[in-house]
Formats: sequence, structure tokens, C-alpha cells
Amino acid sequence: MTQPSSQNSIDLEIFDSAILQAQLAEGGNRIELFRKAIEKANGVFDTRYKNGADITRLVRDRARFTDQLLRIAWQQFPWPDEHNISLVAVGGYGRGELHPHSDIDLLILTRSNRIDKYKSSIQSFLTLLWDINLEIGQSVRSLKQCKQEAIKDITVATALMESRTIAGDEQLPSDMESLTMGKRVWPIKKFLRAKWDEQIDRHNKYLNVDYALEPNLKTSPGGLRDIQTIVWVAKRQFGAKNFTDLVKLGFLKPSEQILLDEGQSFLWKLRYGLHILAGRREDRLLFDKQRDLASLLGYKDDNKALAVEKLMQQYYQVVANLRELNDVLLQHLDEAILRAGEKEKISQINNRFQIRNDYIEVKTPTVFQYFPFALLEIFVLMAQNPEIQGVRASTIRLIRENRELIDASFRKDIRNTSLFMELLRSPYMLTLQLKRMARYGILERYLPEFEQITGQMQHDLFHIYTVDAHTLQVVENMRRFLLKDAATNFPVAAHVAKNLPKIELLYIAGLYHDIAKGRGGDHSTLGMADAEAFCQRHHLSNWDTNLVTWLVNKHLFMSMTAQRKDISDPEVIHEFALVVADKLHLDYLYAMTVADICATNPSLWNSWRASLLRQLYLSTKRALRLGLENPADRAERIKDKQQSAIPKLRDKGMSETVINEIWANTAEEYFVRESTANIVWHTESIHAHSEEGPLIKVKDTADNSVEGGTQIFIYMPNTHFLFANATAAFEKLDLNIQNARIFTSSNNYCMDTFTVLENNGKTVGNNSQRINQIKEVLLDYLQHEKSYVKPVSRTTPRKMKSFSQHVEAEIINTSDKPYSTLEINCPDQPGILACLGKIFADNDITLLDARITTLGERVEDLFFITDSQNNPLTDDEQIVRLKTDIKTQLAQHAAS
Repeated sequence: MTQPSSQNSIDLEIFDSAILQAQLAEGGNRIELFRKAIEKANGVFDTRYKNGADITRLVRDRARFTDQLLRIAWQQFPWPDEHNISLVAVGGYGRGELHPHSDIDLLILTRSNRIDKYKSSIQSFLTLLWDINLEIGQSVRSLKQCKQEAIKDITVATALMESRTIAGDEQLPSDMESLTMGKRVWPIKKFLRAKWDEQIDRHNKYLNVDYALEPNLKTSPGGLRDIQTIVWVAKRQFGAKNFTDLVKLGFLKPSEQILLDEGQSFLWKLRYGLHILAGRREDRLLFDKQRDLASLLGYKDDNKALAVEKLMQQYYQVVANLRELNDVLLQHLDEAILRAGEKEKISQINNRFQIRNDYIEVKTPTVFQYFPFALLEIFVLMAQNPEIQGVRASTIRLIRENRELIDASFRKDIRNTSLFMELLRSPYMLTLQLKRMARYGILERYLPEFEQITGQMQHDLFHIYTVDAHTLQVVENMRRFLLKDAATNFPVAAHVAKNLPKIELLYIAGLYHDIAKGRGGDHSTLGMADAEAFCQRHHLSNWDTNLVTWLVNKHLFMSMTAQRKDISDPEVIHEFALVVADKLHLDYLYAMTVADICATNPSLWNSWRASLLRQLYLSTKRALRLGLENPADRAERIKDKQQSAIPKLRDKGMSETVINEIWANTAEEYFVRESTANIVWHTESIHAHSEEGPLIKVKDTADNSVEGGTQIFIYMPNTHFLFANATAAFEKLDLNIQNARIFTSSNNYCMDTFTVLENNGKTVGNNSQRINQIKEVLLDYLQHEKSYVKPVSRTTPRKMKSFSQHVEAEIINTSDKPYSTLEINCPDQPGILACLGKIFADNDITLLDARITTLGERVEDLFFITDSQNNPLTDDEQIVRLKTDIKTQLAQHAAS
């Protein structure tokens, strides 16, 4: 228990208590005097922070200043029977830590439950604190009430453990500590279990990852609360007050204390800066504050990384280290407290390792020194024995202490390369072992190139994980394809993965596909060299090496083809198949692509992307099976589609004469680009449509929610603002457009098919109420044939506002295409497609097809367009005008 004394004094530049007391004695305005003292101190603290003052000193000095201020405030009021009442600091403030806008947690402690004689003074005292704008959290309790509340609520018990006397009787808080720290109030086993469960629940809120895009400095895994959890339990068990006490007790090693001190100081520095920037208590590293904080702390952009990315990489590395240490210490406490007295069950594995009560440990402390290869062997053993629950704390410490043994000669040793390949071929929990290796610092020692991506992030909403976390998630996804239930969510990937001849080659490609990120240049190309070096060091054959390096180089090829090209075009399939070359490469690349997309951002994997990749995979597989001859010519493709559709339409009661009448005015391009199933659906729907006004039909493209989308077919006389108003209607309906196929017949009828998903990434399904709503809204918007319906106004999400509003527009013409390709890269904002539709109408642009792709906070859309004469855009003035309109109007739209 810290008592008020001269050691709590602070330098006079911050606060001169004698001056304030003299001014109060002279009858000065009490509230104004206190406020001025606070304002002056805050100014000094802020200046010192910005000038790089020691953060620990700042946090402690702020608490000391508050101590003195509260003591003077306490003295302004009469306290009858003053030996039976105390003002006590609790919680974080009780630890002597205070950030600019942290709560000042106070306990007014009395010996008796009867506080009538203090009520007036307590009320006046608290009112003064509120009037001078102190952010206090207060409670008034007697000794008995403290014990009662501590028994009921572990949060209260924890706060009372960290208490200091600010004013009043000094014996009372000591009595309280005796009452609330006794064995009957949260016995140590119960206390540790409760605190550990608290941490588990806290981590689960962040999906148990320490690399969240917008982490909380206090409560995220590896945050300040994890440090405090260790201290709380150690204080309860050992009576320790700080890290130094824990070192003296042998619970902490000196090197671990340094790690804790440095980690805590770094997190304090971030938290202090956040409070200054926000002007209030703020513990979340939000996007809009990350850049400002990086600037405040002096980080600079360079050609390899943004300042904010450097800040966040350091943050992720710090919390990873803290979480690793938290794991070790909690495991140690588990063994020393929760498992104390447990009957030991020991089974021998070999001369180096044994299992003690389901946890693996070394048989002697010198195992790693005498047998360095055991640093890899331990993870292989766990991957081969699912009964092993984890590693004993003492062994984790030995791993950390001996990891420096992994050097260049270690990495070349055939025993070690063989062990690592054995790990990749192991049957159980491979990714758990890789994550353990990463956490204990073994993976980056064995694969030095992995260290460069550890904690590396990209400041966008597309990549929601750090590169190292994403990499391990890719491997985990690959493993999931082998599970029994994988066929439900990943039917093609599950089938493909289970039939790969060497699944470990897929894992190696997964480990290396992003290994060169952050180096500058094309990471796919640069990563090939690292992957090749790994394969050669691990004695893979030339064929295996070539496959792995090819996968690293082409890991984006399949997703880009599926999302940015017309995969219903046989020429696109032919070009893709030429690169893939054989079915085995196709199988590996498909599994790689699905695992990568799902590990980049779970929201990217929706039923539409699943269906695109499935279609590309199956079409390429068929092309490879038939041989890579030139694709069928245009006339044959049209004839084949029509001949496939006619029998199906006859089965629906339509004569060939009626069918041909409907098709008579349909553009040839429609039969080239539309599927046979859609041709049948459209033709039947047009034939059955007898009402006046637009025909609108809605259906899902698949019988399940795992793949496909909802297609909305619109058939009506073409109008100038049709695309603009249709997309505005989808915006109102909160439907996300994935694809758009636009056709205009020779009699000027539109035959447009939009593929959409609900905002949750799912199809509309057979929800008749929702389908009727879609039809009603579309009919309402499409009746405006000669005017533009402005999209509904939606608030731009907070996260989006933190990113660049830059708009890029490029028009590409190729000699073999009868259209121009418009590529747009801009911020993802509500109403963008409707805005583009208006721009197309204003510039007499005909839209043939569209590829809509949202990548985090930005969209990368492709539009296939012609001029009013159905020719590619070749007039330079028209191209410049269109690009200018797009850039100007989309930028204005984003800013509105």
C-alpha cells in the first residue's frame, strides 16, 4: 500500500501546491483556481509528450499531480471523525498510472455503514471535482460493504487490490486490504480461473487474434489488460507489487521484465497520444487516428511503406511478444496453482521429450543445447500426437532462450530440413504448430524471410490481416479443405485438395505466396526466388520446385481472370488454359486461390465469387480435356447455343416459330455471351409476358447459398437513363451488384441481366416478399424514362473516410475487341454505379457489360462500352471528356 509522502511530489513547472493553497486561503474562486491549475499542468504534460519525454515518467507524474490536487480539494471540506474516513485511489489510478482522459477511480472509504455525518462533505467534494472537469469514477463504501462487493464481483475485488491512500485515515485502506485479500474472498485458484476466463472471453471478442485492423490498446490480445492480468494474479499469489518484485521471487526472468517494461511503455505512448488526438478517453486505434498518431510520433513515409504501416507493424510485433509472454506466464501459473497437487501422469516419448499430464516437456534443461534439432522436433511430435494439449511453461522458456541456435548451418542441416518437411506432412493440427512456432520465435528463425512480413500490414480495408497472419490463415484454409464438412462450403476445393498427390507443395506455396510483400516491386515475382531457395534447401525435386514457384508467381492469376474477364468467352478460357497447361496445375491453383481469397478478407468470399471460380475451373478443365485447339468460331458458338436452347423451350410448350420471332431482333452478341440456361429463361419469360410495362424477373443462379447469385432480368424499351435508374433502385434496395450484362436488340429493346447479392453476401433466395419488393422498386424507378433518379443518400462509413478519395479512369482499346474497356478505381461509396450511369447517358455511351469488384475501401470496376454507333471509343476529345466527367463527378459524389 503506497502512502502519501514526499515521494509523490512533482516539479514546480507542472504544479506548485503551495501557491494553490495560498490562493484558496485568500478566498480566490475555488473552481477557477483548480481549473487553471489543471489547464497549466495539462499544457506542460502535452508539451513534454510531444517533445519525446519518457512516457513512464509522464504517466506517473500525471497521477502524482492528480494526487496532490485531490488532497487539496479534500482539505476544503470538514471531515468529522476524520480517523474513520479515507479517500482512496483504486484501479489504474490506484496503480499510480494516469493518461490524459483516463477515469480517476476513487473510493471514499468509511469504517462504519453509517455515513450521515459525512454526507454533506462528500456531496460537496464530489460536486467540486465535477465542476473542475475531472473525469472521476467514484464509490462510497464501508469496510463491510467493500468485502461484500468484492465477494460478489471479481472486478471490484481486482480494483481494490490496487489501492493507495490519497487523504484521510491511512489505516482504513490497510484494513480493507486485509478483508478483501483474504483466502475466503476469491481463493487463489478461483481467482486465477476467473481472470483466465475473463481473458479468454476478451480475446474471443477479437476472434482471438492480435492483429485487428482497429485494435484496442487495453483489451485486444496482447494489450495492456493482458499485462495487468499477470500482475493481478501474481500479486494475489505472491504479494508482488510490480515486475521487479516478480523477478526477485523468481517468477519473472530479467529478460522477461525488460520485454514487459518496453511493451507497456510502447502501448502507453500510443494510448497517451490517442487521448491527446481524440480530446477524450479513446483506447481504440481507429483508422482515422492511426495516420495522425504516426505523424505525432515521428514516423515517416518511404518508398517501401507508409508511416502508418510502420507504426502498426511495430504495434503488432510488440503485442505478439507480449501475448507470447502472457501465454508462458499463465501456463506457469496454471501449473503452479490450478494443477498444484494434481496426480502426475508421465509418458515417455524418446530420450529428449516426455508428456506430463497431457503437456509436452523436455526431460532435461539442456536438451536444446545438446540437440538443437529438438527445437523443430517438438512441433513435429505435437503434430503427430493429438493427445498433447500444449507445451509446459518451463519448456516454452527454454525454447525462447535457445532459439538463437537456429542459424545458417542449422537451416542447412539435413536433420532439420527433414523435420520441417515431416511437419508439413503431419496429420494433426499443422497450422496450430506453425502458429506456435511463430509465437515462440522459431518460425522466423528457421525461415528468416518470414521475419520481414511479421506484423506487416497494409493500410486498407481489403487486407484485414497482417501479412504473416494472412499467410498462416491461408495454410489453415488449405487444411480445412481436407475436413469432412469442407464439401458443404467448399465443394470443388474439398474434392480437389483431397486428390492432390503432394498436399505439402500447396502448403509451401501458401507460406511463400506473399513472402516478398513490402520489398518494392512485384511480390509474386520476387517471392519465386525465396520459394525456389526453400525447395532446394529441402531437397525437393525439380518438378516439385517448379510447381511451387509457379504457384507463387501465379497466385493472383485465377482470381483476376474470374473477376475481370468474361469467362463465358471461350477465347478467355483458351488463354487461361494455355497458361495453366494441365489439370494438375489447375487443381493446385484453384485450391491456392480459394484459400487465399478467404484468408485475405472473409467478406470477399461470397456465393458469386465462388460461382465465378467454379465456372472458370470447370470450363478450363473441359478445355484441357478436349485439347488446346483454337476455340470454336463465333457463328458455331451462336448456333450451338441456339440448338441447345430450342429443345428445352419446346419442352415448355413453345413452337420454333415463336422462338425465332423472339430471337429475330436479338443481337448476336447476346447468344455469344449469355448462357444457354439464361437464354431459355429469358425467352420463356418474354413469351409469357403479356402485361404493359417492363418485364422484371428474379431468380437465383444456384440451388444453394454457397455458390451463385440472384439474377434480375429486365426487358423493356431502351431508355437513356435505364442503367442509371436501375442501379439507383438497387442502391435503394441495398443490393450489391456483382455483374451486369447489357444487350440492346435491333428493335431497341433492352435485355439486361444484373447479378446481385444481399448486403450480407447471400442470395435473395425464394423470399417472395423480398422478390415483390425488388420488382416494385424497379418498376417505380424505371418509369422515369427521360430523367435521372438520384440515388438514396447514405452516410459514408467512418472507416471509408480515412482513405484516399482519388479516382482513376482509364480507357483501353484492343484491335481484336469491338468495344472499349473502361477501368475505374475509386473509393467505395453508395450510389457510384448510378452516378456512372448518368455520366454514360450524358456522354451517349452504350454499356455492353460490366465487372463489379469491391476490394475493401475501393472498387475496381470494368465496363465494356461503345459510342452511340456501337463502335469502340476512338475520338480523343470524347475520351478526354468522358474521363474528366468520371473523375470530377465521382470525386464530387464521394465528397458529398
